[in-house]
Amino acid sequence: MKNLLLVTCSIVALSAAAPAFGADLAAQPVYMAPPPPQVAAAIYDWSGLYIGINGGWGLSDATGSTVGGQIGYRQQMGQAVFGIEGQGNWADFSGSNVSTTFPLNTNRSTTDAFGLITGLIGYTSNNVLLYAKGGAAVTSNTHQVTSTLTGAQLASTDNTRLGAAVGAGVEVGFAPNWSVGVEYDHLFMPDANVNFTTAAGVVATDRIRQDFDLLTLRLNYKFSPPVLKY
Repeated sequence: MKNLLLVTCSIVALSAAAPAFGADLAAQPVYMAPPPPQVAAAIYDWSGLYIGINGGWGLSDATGSTVGGQIGYRQQMGQAVFGIEGQGNWADFSGSNVSTTFPLNTNRSTTDAFGLITGLIGYTSNNVLLYAKGGAAVTSNTHQVTSTLTGAQLASTDNTRLGAAVGAGVEVGFAPNWSVGVEYDHLFMPDANVNFTTAAGVVATDRIRQDFDLLTLRLNYKFSPPVLKY
């Protein structure tokens, strides 16, 4: 009887201690591994020497297609970009207009080449660059004056004209050293004065407008690799 009483007391004591032991286990702290460090996104840098090709369309008294190339250097300072560029293009611009001074004559103009030397200022948001440019322009032209009545050529002259250019564009870097963009330019060129002899034997001058607009697609390769900033 005495042994039975001792066993019963032992079972009761163990049952009372079990919840306390479980409570002690639940109170133990849980340690978790720290999260992996975050890696900052790379920022595209527009600084460096670049070379590229372009092609598009020109519109004026003489209209047509053009293809050429450009070379330049850009320097990025924060989100501002500054640069200088030289561009040379072959052109196939041609057109005819009735003379505003001598309605019985027709003026025909062709432009076979042009070049630009421009400065650039822009704003960049990572790999997207918005910019404006301005500088000097030169064109190679041929002008002819013909009689509308007879078709006879009254005059023909070749000239190189020096003027100014302004433009704007957007360029997107799609690979570490490659970018593609679209650009609009307006060329302010002085009018061409073409002297010819009228049917009456009088020497006269016809004035031909030279301004034209350009829209080109551009592909550039930058020699210096982009700098990764964190």
